[in-house]
Amino acid sequence: MTTIGVISDTHGLLRPEVEHCFAGVAHIIHAGDIGAEHVLEGLRRIAPVTAIRGNVDSGDWARNYRDTETVRLGRYVFYVLHDLTELESKPAPDGIDAVIYGHSHRASIRTADGILYLNPGSAGPRRFKLPITLATLDLDAGAELRPVMHTLDGA
Repeated sequence: MTTIGVISDTHGLLRPEVEHCFAGVAHIIHAGDIGAEHVLEGLRRIAPVTAIRGNVDSGDWARNYRDTETVRLGRYVFYVLHDLTELESKPAPDGIDAVIYGHSHRASIRTADGILYLNPGSAGPRRFKLPITLATLDLDAGAELRPVMHTLDGA
């Protein structure tokens, strides 16, 4: 079984607990509001990274990232965007298995019409008194996608 890490809204902070939660993952998806290039550099030391630009990502480094990405990992196809409300103006391509998004800082897992919608929440500075979270996603070729939400202890 292959596991990927899913993270969003780091806002320039890569918490040490991320490395522990993502130990052994084959790939990491960052759903935007990265905040600083060093966050992606740290994640790349763990596994290959697919990242998109969020609404706080600006500057020269952020120009290297698109607003959306479609990535195939194993037999699964993921559509990544930052704000789910933009799905209407930035529609997902046909044949996707999951939509990965962030922006709200609220962790969410739901399935609609056979598509997994996963928001890993925020792994950056605590905001809105919400928990600090990220997700892992088991890619079992013989079953449906299995997301697991992880709450981090950081302040």
